[in-house]
Amino acid sequence: MGSSDPRAGDRAGRSGRAGAVGGWCHGADERRPRSRSHWALPGKHASGPTGNREVGCGTVVLYDTDTARLQTLRYGRMPENHKTSLQDQLQAETASILALQPNLVRVRLADGAKDNWRLLADIERTLPPAPQPSPEIVDFYHGCEHLKRGCDAAWGGSTARGKAEFVRLKTLLKEADDGVDVIIRVLKYQHGCAKSRNKQKLLDVELTYFRNQKPRMHYADYLRRGLPIASGVMEAACKTLVTQRMKRSGMAWTMTGGQAILTLRSLIQSQRWSSAWPLLSADFRQTVTVRSPRPTPAERPAIQLGGCQPTTTLSTQASYAALPLAT
Repeated sequence: MGSSDPRAGDRAGRSGRAGAVGGWCHGADERRPRSRSHWALPGKHASGPTGNREVGCGTVVLYDTDTARLQTLRYGRMPENHKTSLQDQLQAETASILALQPNLVRVRLADGAKDNWRLLADIERTLPPAPQPSPEIVDFYHGCEHLKRGCDAAWGGSTARGKAEFVRLKTLLKEADDGVDVIIRVLKYQHGCAKSRNKQKLLDVELTYFRNQKPRMHYADYLRRGLPIASGVMEAACKTLVTQRMKRSGMAWTMTGGQAILTLRSLIQSQRWSSAWPLLSADFRQTVTVRSPRPTPAERPAIQLGGCQPTTTLSTQASYAALPLAT
């Protein structure tokens, strides 16, 4: 599980670019009720409103110098404290790739959640020193979501001014070297002009977000260097690995059953099934012996219906209307 495809590593090595992406998604597991005071706490919660706990997802992605994706390796783990198993798997995967291609550029890309950056920083500390700085990048579109909320608070979500300012600031954030500084100045000015306490609180939230994430939002520089700025690969992994299979109506999962599904889907979606199956089958495959063959339809005894013995044998040719019915 910790080894990578040497061919993909070789392609990335010749191109000189690789990225490690980490993130999370929600999945169903144990139902644990939460109090109202729990949901009133600020910040991101590890459990949804129904008490569902969080499944951890992570990806390691190899890119070439044109930011074309060469290979995506997906991992999913059932809920656990501090995502320990997920962190170990991502660390082993990255270390095995760097053992083959030590000069790859390493990129840590995630949304703004603190746990994501802690996990990725812990992984980075275990790896050999990088030949080039290993940047942390907050997903551009997560940043745009916060920008949209800030513009809605400042000018109104349905106003022409609010829409125009969002488009202008979004472009600056992506293309200008001081884009995030401009956004902070604009939101700070709007906060000072706000007369409503609620409006000030909404702008406070977005100002805090951009101030905290500012070191990770130099998108113009990242694009010049050919680095990825969006975590669409991570979002897609959350959807295909977990959501489409494990969050259907009425579903709940045990830890062992859910992890079995996640492991198999991770291998298949990472294009590793053929190499992983010999390892899985050595531990989990069991020989099944059939002691007696199942009878054919002609050999089965006639069905008793209300004490009457039908004279017609059920078969694919017999129509329902022609069968004798009990009275």
